[in-house]
Amino acid sequence: MIDWNAGKGWLTAGGKRLEWACWGQRDAGPVIVLLHEGLGCLALWRDFPEALARATGLGVFAFSRANYGQSDAGDLPFPIDYMTRQARDVLPEVLDQIGAAHYLLMGHSDGATIAAEYAGRVEDFRVRGIVLMAPHVFTEPMGLAEIARAGAAFGPEMAARMGKYHRDPEATFRGWNDAWLNPDFAAWDVSEVIDYLRVPALVIQGVDDQYGTMKQVAEFETRSYAPVDVLALEDCRHSPQFDQPGAVLDAVRFFTARLMAHEAAQPEGV
Repeated sequence: MIDWNAGKGWLTAGGKRLEWACWGQRDAGPVIVLLHEGLGCLALWRDFPEALARATGLGVFAFSRANYGQSDAGDLPFPIDYMTRQARDVLPEVLDQIGAAHYLLMGHSDGATIAAEYAGRVEDFRVRGIVLMAPHVFTEPMGLAEIARAGAAFGPEMAARMGKYHRDPEATFRGWNDAWLNPDFAAWDVSEVIDYLRVPALVIQGVDDQYGTMKQVAEFETRSYAPVDVLALEDCRHSPQFDQPGAVLDAVRFFTARLMAHEAAQPEGV
């Protein structure tokens, strides 16, 4: 188990050494586990985790997956099902080492997909809810076109910017970009996991998201057995936590408070 009081450190999951940090108190309620986007990492959450801990009163935990931030190098090329593998093979080991009684998974982009896949594929009664920012469960032509443009634009300048946060920026970029631009990825679709969700979800989507549309959100609304709250944000692109931080924090605070109140009202043993 990690030393929460240390505030940051290293853990091993999926055979890789991963950096982590935490905020708030582990025993305040369900720990919010942040899962970053396809080019994100621990440092790129910036001050959002601390603000999230203050807004909700809950403990917040974030880590960098392999091939991101200062964590170990990942195995390249990424397979098409790399998000499924992260949910099935790596995230359970991370949660075990955090050592909390209950969790709320909160992901952005690829991280949102990993959160949804974990909740839909892995039977883990510690997970009480999920918050998904800009999730994708199938490909859309406009998103693939944007990823292709990013691939064409990648060069020394972008690598230098990414190098401030990732120890091997080219490997980080290529792992993500090459997987999405694999011709076979056009048929990628994991929306079936929604049919198996049994915990409440909050889905947050920017209406101006350049990588995905409200069709992704509609899939959760129409297919989930469990309750789904939706926050559609105007003047917001692919990163709601930075484009509309106040609205995101308010929505997550309300979602977590309602979730905890509902659980507290349940008869013992339910």
